[in-house]
Amino acid sequence: MQATFKINADELSEGLLQQIKKMFEGKSVTITITAETDETTYLTSSLANKKHLEESIASEPSISFTASEFEEHVKELAEKHK
Repeated sequence: MQATFKINADELSEGLLQQIKKMFEGKSVTITITAETDETTYLTSSLANKKHLEESIASEPSISFTASEFEEHVKELAEKHK
């Protein structure tokens, strides 16, 4: 049997623990607690990692074009693949 509880930390209580104990009475249980974190916040939480990511992004080649240039390019590609 498996159950997943998704709650806010302020909802954790002795009562919840008692309910879980009642649900799984006589069984061995594993409790894993995961705090949801924004991936960007996590990846940039270390200054070294943040610097590495910023340098990697800056080193990527970039191409810029106007909306009309993009539309023209799409038309050309569509014609080639007909």
